[in-house]
Amino acid sequence: MSRVEKKQPQYGSDVVVDLMKAFDIEYAAFNPGATFRGIHDSIVNYGGNYKPEVIFCHHEEISVAVAHGYAKAKNKPMIAIVHNMVGLQHASMAIFNAYIDRVPIMVLGGTGPMNSKRRRPRIDWIHTALVQGNQVRDYTKWDDQPYSLADVPDSFIRGYRIATTDPTAPVYINYDADIQEDALTSAFEVPDVSRYSAPASMQANPEALRKAAELLVNAQAPIIIADSLGRNPKTVPALIQLAELLAAPVVDKGGRFNFPSVHPLDATDGARELLQKADFILALDVADLFGSLTTVSKQTRNCEYITSPSVKIATISMNDMLVHSWANDYQALQPVDVPMSADTAVAVPELTRLCRELLGNDSKKKAAIEARQKELAEKHQNRRAKWRADAEAKGSQKEISTAWLGLEVGEAVKREDWILVNGTSNGWTRRLWDYTKPNQTLGGSGGAGLGYGPGASIGASLALKGSGKFPVAIQSDGDMLMTSSALWTAAKHRIPLLMVMHNNQSYYNSEEHGIEVAKFRKRPVENAGIGTHVDDPAIDFATMAKSFGVSGEGPVRNPADLRPAIERGVRYVKEKQLPYLVDVIAEPR
Repeated sequence: MSRVEKKQPQYGSDVVVDLMKAFDIEYAAFNPGATFRGIHDSIVNYGGNYKPEVIFCHHEEISVAVAHGYAKAKNKPMIAIVHNMVGLQHASMAIFNAYIDRVPIMVLGGTGPMNSKRRRPRIDWIHTALVQGNQVRDYTKWDDQPYSLADVPDSFIRGYRIATTDPTAPVYINYDADIQEDALTSAFEVPDVSRYSAPASMQANPEALRKAAELLVNAQAPIIIADSLGRNPKTVPALIQLAELLAAPVVDKGGRFNFPSVHPLDATDGARELLQKADFILALDVADLFGSLTTVSKQTRNCEYITSPSVKIATISMNDMLVHSWANDYQALQPVDVPMSADTAVAVPELTRLCRELLGNDSKKKAAIEARQKELAEKHQNRRAKWRADAEAKGSQKEISTAWLGLEVGEAVKREDWILVNGTSNGWTRRLWDYTKPNQTLGGSGGAGLGYGPGASIGASLALKGSGKFPVAIQSDGDMLMTSSALWTAAKHRIPLLMVMHNNQSYYNSEEHGIEVAKFRKRPVENAGIGTHVDDPAIDFATMAKSFGVSGEGPVRNPADLRPAIERGVRYVKEKQLPYLVDVIAEPR
């Protein structure tokens, strides 16, 4: 039977699979569970394990992280399925990460039977919740539990639409085991889903947009800050046009790829001086604006503004359209002169048009813009040269530094059409690599919950499979230890990925906090390693990878040995189209 041949559904779970096919869902990641056994059977038998294809995981946090990484690389949702309340509890960390990262995921679940007369003793009782969606309601955009089979299509279609409407975020739909497993009593047709697409993007208020354009054109020292603008890849060239029109330096906060690192107006690691002088700031899809304008003491947590009190600020985002009270992801309340709710994909081009119109043939303004552009370009060139010189100098020291790690991985992959699916080697990849095109980097976890990296890297690499892109991840050791069985999933599904371990043998973020607290309290900083160092015994990540079916090598300790090891990994991934791990012992920062 053809993979695309239309079948008549026989059970409720067949209808769920038909809906997945209607939305062209490529994959469904899960660890198997009895409460969605109906959907599991329908995917593999009714649906032929094709659109969706099962991605087999050993933990629900991995399943959702795979869908998280896939959605960022593919710009479309993937399915993750979790087993009743216990699977949902396992998945909750990854759902939270995706929620904070504003990534659309369809998380499906099973429960019940809700009809207590049909439950098995004990297990069906302790694993049935009322209502299961309560568990994740504070960090999903929407949840539902269809009451009957007739409600299933509307629920799924609505969930997909809500998840993919900006601001995007995960949704959770839970299916009663009875709905999944009961036989259909009549013919059932899935609606034409093309008539239920997400609404058109929202434009900014015209008066507010014009006011922002006037402030931008008249500014003597403008600066643009972007965080997750690049989630829509077409917005990146629009931002470049705006920045070039006015010679406005751009600070890329890294939630997504927002601005090329090689562009003369990139000021990401030169922001402090520019912020001190700025008379106008345009923030585009910036979640934490207060944090972008301040510096914080590691010891006291006290914050101080870098910017002048007189600086004017305009913002464009959809942040205010999704606010829950449970997690304070709305951040500190920052005064703003021109706040605008809009999709930057449509607002930035219109703002550019208005700025061009206002600029007109004003020769004085154009001369100032040209002078600013030359000054910023020179500073950018000098910063890039200094960073490279600093990184190259690290090759002569005994231990591998984060700068040397970033440099050598970059040199090994620079001839490939690479995508950095996770990690930055403490920011050195942006300083040293040529970030040139949208989606070339995918940002971090969003919620800063450990366990994201392995699954998300695999999900992004799954999305890129067969595209000719070369996925590379710089993977922290503590994060890997949370969800290391994701490596088996990469091996099982033959997913090409070069994973380079940044193995500092410590939960160093906590160790660093321990050092700062000890300094402040005048206590021994040497004890900060107790409960944070991952040694005695040290973990052999290459051996761990091999136990999961992933080839690899290491630990690499000598700076001179690093690039040859990475190059072997590159060759292996390209030739075998399989994952490869290189374990690198490197300095913490």
